[in-house]
Amino acid sequence: MTAPLRSPDGLARLAGRTVVVTGASSGIGLGAAQALGRAGARVVLAVRDPARGEAAAATVPGEPEVRRLDLADLASVRAFAAEWTEPIDVLVDNAGVMATPLQRTPDGFELQLATNHLGHFALTNLLLDRIADRIVVVTSPAHRFGRIDLADLNWERRRYAPWAAYAQSKLANLLFARELQRRLAEAGAPVRALAVHPGWVATNLHRSTASRVQELVIGHASRLLGPSPDDGARTTLHAIAEDLAGGTYVVPGGFLELWGPPRIGRPSAAARDPELARALWEASERLTGVAFGLSAHA
Repeated sequence: MTAPLRSPDGLARLAGRTVVVTGASSGIGLGAAQALGRAGARVVLAVRDPARGEAAAATVPGEPEVRRLDLADLASVRAFAAEWTEPIDVLVDNAGVMATPLQRTPDGFELQLATNHLGHFALTNLLLDRIADRIVVVTSPAHRFGRIDLADLNWERRRYAPWAAYAQSKLANLLFARELQRRLAEAGAPVRALAVHPGWVATNLHRSTASRVQELVIGHASRLLGPSPDDGARTTLHAIAEDLAGGTYVVPGGFLELWGPPRIGRPSAAARDPELARALWEASERLTGVAFGLSAHA
């Protein structure tokens, strides 16, 4: 097990502060929650399945809280945000699904776009006036293979391809973080938006893939070669703990960014396209009915 991230101004500064982590019932979300709990933070596990969340919370030091949140259902996202009335120091947009068969959410969205991007887009903006420090968006190296089809984000006209849909959603994560940071700065807000990817990690994410063969191959390779969820959480913890500029992208520093200590990375050219980021933001507002959550900062 990887020790908690340590630095002069590291996780210790989170003692007594509130951190909300989506998808924290397993994988890197749970690894981050456990490290934050050890540091004395008040950790809120925002999870789709409260029973699994309670089982996970039993492994988190301190007094963690479990709240239901289904990112694939905007009604659940709105209910979560409406019930939250207190300040949040850090929001970690971590939950995700990978290469799933074609599925439609209650709102009619393609499942991966809904869970990985649109749900987090809506959640973040609905909570934004209560967030004090930073938002950390978890993406993937798969963003480098992604293409944003603004005319068909939800795969209604294209022939559905699970991995292409996953890559699109992960590129959307980075574009969201970029445009969110631009808008925060323009509003004069002290809040920062950062993005991270964990590298290749031995989690259960592969179990959602559309192919049983892919599940077996990826799962076996991950168990043999992939770092543990605790190791995978290191980039998330680095983005939470360190004094980094808004817009920073944190990646594993080892071979092909697959594993290793955190460092600052450079996303793909598409992920750095400001016009594409603005266009995706506007499309996300139309789809979710949720706009930027701040006016000019006083």
